[in-house]
Amino acid sequence: MQLQLQDLILLATLSLQVGAWSPSNSYVPANVTCDDNINLIREANSLSDDEKSWLTKRDAITSEALESFLKRSTSNFSDTSLISQLFSGNSSSAPRIGVACSGGGYRAMLSGAGMVAAMDNRTDGANEHGLGGLLQGATYLAGLSGGNWLTSTLGWNNWTSVQAILNNMTNDDSIWDISHSIINPGGWNILETGERWDHISDAVQAKQDAGFNISLADVWGRALSYNFFPSLYRGGQGYTWSTLRDADVFKNAEMPFPISVADGRYPGTTVINLNATVFEFNPFEMGSWDPTLNTFTDVKYLGTNVSNGKPITEGKCIAGFDNTGFITGTSSTLFNQFLLHINSTSLPSFITKLASHFLNDLSADYNDIAIYSPNPFRDADFIASNYSKSIVQSKDLFLVDGGEDNQNIPLVPLLQKERELDVIFALDNSADTNQSWPDGASLVNTYERQFGMQGNGMAFPYVPDKNTFVNLGLNKRPTFFGCDARNLTDLEYIPPLVVYIPNARHSFNGNQSTFKMSYSTSERFSMIQNGFESATRGNFTDDSDFLGCIGCAIMRRKQQSMNATLPTECNQCFTNYCWNGTIDNTPAKDSTNATTSATGSASIASASSTSSSSTNKKNAGVALNVNDSNIFMFMFSIISVVFSLI
Repeated sequence: MQLQLQDLILLATLSLQVGAWSPSNSYVPANVTCDDNINLIREANSLSDDEKSWLTKRDAITSEALESFLKRSTSNFSDTSLISQLFSGNSSSAPRIGVACSGGGYRAMLSGAGMVAAMDNRTDGANEHGLGGLLQGATYLAGLSGGNWLTSTLGWNNWTSVQAILNNMTNDDSIWDISHSIINPGGWNILETGERWDHISDAVQAKQDAGFNISLADVWGRALSYNFFPSLYRGGQGYTWSTLRDADVFKNAEMPFPISVADGRYPGTTVINLNATVFEFNPFEMGSWDPTLNTFTDVKYLGTNVSNGKPITEGKCIAGFDNTGFITGTSSTLFNQFLLHINSTSLPSFITKLASHFLNDLSADYNDIAIYSPNPFRDADFIASNYSKSIVQSKDLFLVDGGEDNQNIPLVPLLQKERELDVIFALDNSADTNQSWPDGASLVNTYERQFGMQGNGMAFPYVPDKNTFVNLGLNKRPTFFGCDARNLTDLEYIPPLVVYIPNARHSFNGNQSTFKMSYSTSERFSMIQNGFESATRGNFTDDSDFLGCIGCAIMRRKQQSMNATLPTECNQCFTNYCWNGTIDNTPAKDSTNATTSATGSASIASASSTSSSSTNKKNAGVALNVNDSNIFMFMFSIISVVFSLI
């Protein structure tokens, strides 16, 4: 089968090897030859050799970027000698940073995009009014559900920038063109909608006809891909997750190491809690550090029938199962519920019949899963004797939305001691309250997890309860957790310092419904702008010293381990931003942002596209001057389901 023109263009752009794409050049996985003695799994007792080699290249790049960022952020400090100590040529003294993007549908994708843009020196105004350069200094970038839509979009589009997406947003091939619902992508053009769903149906049906189990996650992932990879033929139906390994931008470590997070569901169960197995997907592997699996497998050969990592048929493997859209959809299977409710809408019958067709073999208990079959971990033997082996004993692996265990920020992969992170920027765009604002629940749950059966070998700094988050306003502005390593010595190890950045009201009501599935062009720009402002304290208008305080947070772990002297200005920063242990657990009022009007809690209907007035300086962060008067908006309210999970 010939590659389509769009695929050839992207191949040239990304400098990829054709072999990294699905061997069928379609959504259907296919047989490939592999070594007779290949073993596709390993014990999760260290980083993979591939990741270690990649880190050597990335550390050299991030060291230079962080030194530049810290010099800029501390330019008005009285003593900057610590920076010279950190970057004196000893790579082990340079801080290592991770960024974690929470789930929350398009709200999390767009608001998170603004936060990430604030850290990216490619964003207009980020160096003057934001944290520009911080993203260039980050080693890891993790995403979950809607946050993973953001990270996957950037990473698998040749590490594009949010600014580049903004600049192209009114063009026909624009990324994140979500003016119409994903269910009704053609708007009034019913033929365009019908053609899209016909292509999706054909692709997923072909995978099933080839002998692979399918689920609604296949449908969902295919539908999402058209919005994330619009330059590719049918949204990249042959584009695989492992393709990124062969992209120069990743091979040369010019981008952070991307990680997608999903939860495992034990066979025969429907309950997801903190004892769920947390899975990660990265360009080299998928698997889990948790003791209930303790195993990783080569992501390129998912779909291969194995026993303890050995292909059942010697020398024969499967490739192409790791479709980029499918893995992106796996991290957001909660949205399968979106598809399940289409029978209650007035959509054309061919769409409802399509969903019904894929539901024939699925009970209600399995509507939210992505099926990885055959199970890549079948008969793996790296699990301790006192832990359940039900996952490795099952012929199928069931994965669900990464936020279903109430850890809506993908922190677990970044907390692994082997990754040696000093700071994690936790971007929280969750909808924890009735008004769809965060309340710190994700941090609370990750903190509690370290004391449970899955927390063996894990550490996370102390955080307060959710009521305290709200009562003290910690859910409205950035807060640092774990500032003093001396107070954390009773944990498994000294965890990274966590810089918590919650979604808050600045110039726009960023608390849109998780299930709001269409945004006008102006709404997209406004959501991204508000995210930028959430990450920068209103472009530093709320605190002109915030940039320097971020610099202090980055240096803190290494400064303490080296017993070096901290700049005196950092003392005031830590007084202002570090949680000092104060608790106020009286029941909190659900209205978490007093400045937000009733329209801020939009459940399904469109939010107002009119931003509140603000100073020119405060809106200077991202270039958002777009006249969308010619954009035709077709709002399609699809369901009335209230989820407070993300």
